[in-house]
Amino acid sequence: MKANSPNPIGAIEKACRVLKAMSDGRNVRLVDIADYCGLDRSTTMRVLDILIREGMVSRDADSRHYRLGAEIVRIANGVEEEIDWRAIARPSLLRLSGEFADTSLMSVLSGLEMVCVDLQIGEYPVRANFQALGSRRTLGVGSSGLAVLAAMRDAEREAVLAQIAPRVTHYPTLTDTFLRGAIARVQDKGYAVLIDAVVHRMGGIAAAIRSPGGEVIAAVAISALSERILEREPELAAAVKKEAAAIEVALADARTRL
Repeated sequence: MKANSPNPIGAIEKACRVLKAMSDGRNVRLVDIADYCGLDRSTTMRVLDILIREGMVSRDADSRHYRLGAEIVRIANGVEEEIDWRAIARPSLLRLSGEFADTSLMSVLSGLEMVCVDLQIGEYPVRANFQALGSRRTLGVGSSGLAVLAAMRDAEREAVLAQIAPRVTHYPTLTDTFLRGAIARVQDKGYAVLIDAVVHRMGGIAAAIRSPGGEVIAAVAISALSERILEREPELAAAVKKEAAAIEVALADARTRL
């Protein structure tokens, strides 16, 4: 290998970061993708150009927006999931949105992020439109991530808090002091509530989900107008905790059938 050859591991990591960024439909501009990945724009452009050549990314000639390409779809279709998260979560989400008329969602832990794997829109006219299937959020940015942080072992949580600190700087409310205080409240109550911290006048309430082995792996949540969360907090908390327990049972049953 030549001395000035690029580090292949570094190049692969950058490509993975870009693809993860683009799984969130809000990251369509070069500047958004670069900011999400923590890369400069020229580096991000080079990575995108390679991914375009490989069919994993496409670029609209008029808007100059980037999208995941057809090759990603073909790869995804070839993946056999051990657990069908949507099948497991859907009954709980239908019950939550049916009872409370707001958006309910299931998010799974992936590295330092929570990934929305299913959601159900309620009948209430003001909806949490910032949530979408496949969207990613850094841990702590949202009630689901807060619930998962609080359920982690102490050593793991400390390591995660150190790593997410640079990622949450554009959310002024989410300081280290704020997150630690919020985590303590979650541990005391058994559920997470986050109000007006990410999106103005919107909030969420969530409960963590553990694997049959006891590891925290996901969360179920309701997202709604802040006042709708606060007015019904006891009822919402009881409901998300009940559905988190139901999902844990369904997950254990699914594991035994594998």
